[in-house]
Amino acid sequence: MTTTSATTPPTPAPALTPPTPSAAPAAPHPAPWPELVRAALLGTGRRTPPVAVRPGQSPAAALLDAAAVSTLRRRAALRPAPAGERPAPAPADPRPALPPAARRRLALLLADRGPGAEGRRGTDPDLTELLPQWLAAAGTHGYRAPEALLPALLDVARARTDLRPAALALAGPRGLWLARLNDDWKFALRGTAGPLALPDGTAPEAVRRRWEEGLFAERVALLTAVRRRDPQAGLELLATTWATERAEDRMLFLDCLGETLTATDEPFLEQALSDRSRTVRGTAAALLSALPGSALGARMAARSLACVRLSRPVPGGPGALAVDPPRVCDAGMQRDGVTGRPPSGRGERSWWLGQLVAATPLDRWPGHLGGRTPAEIVALPVAGDRRTELHDAWCRAAVRQRDAAWARALLGAPGDPDQAAAELAPAGSSRDLTKLLTVLPGDERARWVAEFIAVHGLADAFRMLGVCAVPWSEPLGRAVVDALDIARDAGSYPWSFSGVMGLAERCLDPAAADRLEMLTAVTDEPEGASPGAGGYWSEAFQRLVGTLRLRAAMHAELAGEPS
Repeated sequence: MTTTSATTPPTPAPALTPPTPSAAPAAPHPAPWPELVRAALLGTGRRTPPVAVRPGQSPAAALLDAAAVSTLRRRAALRPAPAGERPAPAPADPRPALPPAARRRLALLLADRGPGAEGRRGTDPDLTELLPQWLAAAGTHGYRAPEALLPALLDVARARTDLRPAALALAGPRGLWLARLNDDWKFALRGTAGPLALPDGTAPEAVRRRWEEGLFAERVALLTAVRRRDPQAGLELLATTWATERAEDRMLFLDCLGETLTATDEPFLEQALSDRSRTVRGTAAALLSALPGSALGARMAARSLACVRLSRPVPGGPGALAVDPPRVCDAGMQRDGVTGRPPSGRGERSWWLGQLVAATPLDRWPGHLGGRTPAEIVALPVAGDRRTELHDAWCRAAVRQRDAAWARALLGAPGDPDQAAAELAPAGSSRDLTKLLTVLPGDERARWVAEFIAVHGLADAFRMLGVCAVPWSEPLGRAVVDALDIARDAGSYPWSFSGVMGLAERCLDPAAADRLEMLTAVTDEPEGASPGAGGYWSEAFQRLVGTLRLRAAMHAELAGEPS
């Protein structure tokens, strides 16, 4: 019998290996968020989602589940942050609220995205073109914008700079308060798009600080506002930094002086004639030539009157103007703003003459030419081929000096059938009839354009119509509608006159809608007319009548009248 020695270690029992449990499925690694977004944008039908799909589950549902899990994972990793400081309450706006109907109308106008890209507009009014008129009318009533519509109003002001002044005026102080909370609306805080205003309290220190630290657009707005309140204070403000301004900024700052130009500005402008920048010198010279009694005007008159004289008339004749342009552009002329080098195609001497005449005070010509009136001077024949350049220069002087008598004489009588449009602006002329029209009083301007359209049609009238007061006077509106009716009878398409038709929608008196109803019918097309033109004209006139009625409804809503 064998025994085991006590000193012999026992044989170790075999090691027990714990049973291996059934392997649990490892959690799938979440797909990156960009991959999920790409799959969602392309669609699960075109791109297999980078996620596991359970039996019976659609790929789209699996993608959404994965997006939810990924969103939760990201949020779970964030720690709560301390609450930010609560913004100050919005300031009060004491202006009256909009009438309910006008409020609903504003919401519709702000929500409209404008006409589609298709060529035909159909018969529906273009609401995007009615929003500027609505804002202007609301401004005359002094309403405040509804608080719920402030974001949409600021978005519109951001997208359309032409609407910013009226939109920000309607938004008021609460709109500015809201703009401070959104970087997309920071433009409203620059003081360049809304009504011009001085810093709070108009303290000199606040004005000076904004002038020295503000953005360029803010400084332009500030200078304009100060000049409107006190022209001399605005000039002194500009003088504090004039020497350190950039040339292009100096030129634009000088432009700000033109609206409120006074005799006290002359010494400053005379110094600007020696500026190192040619554009600054030219701007200063233009302002001085518009300033009554300026020394520059006297110097220019001495030069130009020496170049134009009344020749001895033949017996029984009216005489003629003899023109002898300057033979040299000396240093004095150049200092006074005369540009020595002419543009391509212009002779030097005629180029210099035009600049001299344009800068000469118009009240100097009657005494120089025998006491004749502006109309009599314009009617005088001009020797040689200098008539066009002389009259063009007088036109520029009339616009610059806002001289209605000279503008009237240079425009002439538009209703004279013998006076063709080419005579008003002959070939090679640089005169701008539209600018001349702005010099005339509003009612006279409308009469002139109405007579021009009655004789010459709409071909050259678009820009002229744009400077007439809105709503158009009855004679002007009737002349435009009659000309459109004539164009329809001629068989052309209405989109050949789309610009004038658009102006008519914005500028015709809404009271004319009922009278224009008869034009909405489809007429028989004349022989040789463009195919389908009658139907297109019917649509255009339906849209015109509908727009006029909508404008009338807008004004009634703003006035609080019952619908």
